[in-house]
Amino acid sequence: MPVSVSTGGVRHLEITSEHAGQRLDNFLLRELKGAPKSLIYRILRKGEVRLNGGRAQPSRRLQTGDKLRVPPVRLGERDERAFRPSPEWAERLRAAVLYEDREVLVLDKPAGLAVHKGSEVDYGVIELLRALRPQEPFLELAHRLDRDTSGCLLLARTPAALRSIQDALRTGRVEKRYLALVRGYWNHGPREVNQPLRRNVLRGGERLVEAVSDGKPALTRFRPVSLFKLASLLEASIATGRTHQIRVHAAHIGHPLAGDAKYGDSVFDRAMVEQCGLRRLFLHAHSLNLPLGGRDIAVSAPLNTELKDVLESLRLANLRAR
Repeated sequence: MPVSVSTGGVRHLEITSEHAGQRLDNFLLRELKGAPKSLIYRILRKGEVRLNGGRAQPSRRLQTGDKLRVPPVRLGERDERAFRPSPEWAERLRAAVLYEDREVLVLDKPAGLAVHKGSEVDYGVIELLRALRPQEPFLELAHRLDRDTSGCLLLARTPAALRSIQDALRTGRVEKRYLALVRGYWNHGPREVNQPLRRNVLRGGERLVEAVSDGKPALTRFRPVSLFKLASLLEASIATGRTHQIRVHAAHIGHPLAGDAKYGDSVFDRAMVEQCGLRRLFLHAHSLNLPLGGRDIAVSAPLNTELKDVLESLRLANLRAR
């Protein structure tokens, strides 16, 4: 635990080796339990949080011996320890565990569930899990998935594991593969999309990600798996972890994802509903491989019945068209 001294409601913390390498915003979210992310970013933006006497970006990684000033905050939301998930969510998350050991936990995240609470959602995976595991001393998201994406989600159970995973992610040693259904017949073979992306582009009142020449580097590799007349199933692997990366890159090359309300094709999506019954984004994180503590962890999450039924409908439509 960080060394803490309180003065007039202000806390002065010294970061220990246990929390070294953790992002500042994630550290504050854990220290200020129940605080919404908007509050965390507001006190950082206003300079009320001081790191070694100065301002710091939310993404700044803490080091052993850092001095952190945390202002008093009034939490208007319930402490997550008092949060009780519904029996339905409790059972779904217990059944979603794909792999677990003393360092990591891997879930098959359901589509439609955010990984953490935010301005539009009261809770996510991390809040649900902490409520289900009140005795767990440490549990943090190691990476993120979009709310509408299903599949392998990795969480760390120790600070050391979190630092190791984050280092492996930064150096490209974690392999994440996705299954994505895209519009049209894919005739490119394996294809690499190396296109920079920029976040928070405001369009029609909605913040989106765009493919632009002066954005942050982003690389996605697509490989065809199954080809149909109406749509194609691809495997996508990402060398970078930008927001909405697969969705934007697929749309950028003329093959938007099925069921993608942000970047997709509404006519195609309507056809997918009517002909195949697809009512969600078809993007699934199907495998995860990472090195940790001298071993390799490999986990896979099969497609659920809903997505398998969509592929079967496409296969039967192909047969009828012959």
